[in-house]
Amino acid sequence: MTWMIYGANGFTGRLVADLAVERGERPVVAGRDPGKVAAFAAPRGLESRIFDLSEPARVAEMLHDIDVVAHCAGPFSATSAPMVEACLRSGTHYLDITGEIDVFESIFARDAEAREAGVVLLPGAGFDVVPTDCLAAMVSAELPGATSLDLAFQAGGRISPGTLKSALEGAALGGRVRVDGALRTVPMAWRRREVAFPSGPRQVTSLPWGDVATAYRSTGIGTITTFARLPIPDLGDGLGKVGQQVLGSSPVQRAGKAAIGAFVKGPGKGTRSHSWVEVYAEATDDAGRSVSAALIGPDTYDMTADSVLRAVNALAADSPSPGAHTPSTAFGRDFIRRLHGVKIIEPA
Repeated sequence: MTWMIYGANGFTGRLVADLAVERGERPVVAGRDPGKVAAFAAPRGLESRIFDLSEPARVAEMLHDIDVVAHCAGPFSATSAPMVEACLRSGTHYLDITGEIDVFESIFARDAEAREAGVVLLPGAGFDVVPTDCLAAMVSAELPGATSLDLAFQAGGRISPGTLKSALEGAALGGRVRVDGALRTVPMAWRRREVAFPSGPRQVTSLPWGDVATAYRSTGIGTITTFARLPIPDLGDGLGKVGQQVLGSSPVQRAGKAAIGAFVKGPGKGTRSHSWVEVYAEATDDAGRSVSAALIGPDTYDMTADSVLRAVNALAADSPSPGAHTPSTAFGRDFIRRLHGVKIIEPA
């Protein structure tokens, strides 16, 4: 199998590539900046290719001999569509590390095209959304009649510039949930609840997360809310709308992204080694019965790198059917058990 990491000179792309080399793999590394890509590839002895995503036909040419591309160049709201189009043209399996709801929805909308092309499209092959998606599938299997699903996480450690830029874009869109099968926009932080994380009960706040798109496909549950433990006050409906309008303005977006690029650095290996994540899932049916499960895992970036590599290899070993997938529909709900350092608290 020949596979490629696009965006290998970015923070997460570098982690994926370095872990791949550590495990004896030789991915092709690619990106649009000749100097940065060459500087990364040469000392590792990796093949490199230089291209941007402006012309899908040209990108397809660069993928003609590539079996799988791990797309790590965000923001995916801008980069996923041209890469997906190129993969459909070249017959290359696609996976990415997005957490953006609208990106998931746009890729799922191309399911029929992917089936016809014999291609697997797998968005969200990293921390967004492998652990939450697999836990959602676990609790759904234990409670087949579930009608609502709550998913939550808390994490220690710092975040990368790319993740912060995506979060800035997402905040401008407001909160997102799924109700009776339909995506709805709600105020930011519109719900709070207590969650029984493995380390103890914590208050969590609703926020838009990719599972309102993915878990619906994985489980069929129509009402889904996602939460995180965040150190912010209750914004309230009015303040939330004002904040959303301010964050959505072009000058604020430009200035915010420029500041992130200039001043924010991703977490180093030492920081990541002391970081952790906990994830919780709870499915409930109309009779009030509920099933929950949880997990403890390593730093979210290390988990993402591990997950991407295992997904790349699982595409060859497991041979999921062509089409647009979530992690659990591609590899099964136990895919999360393959990841290094993950401990599952079984459904109960």
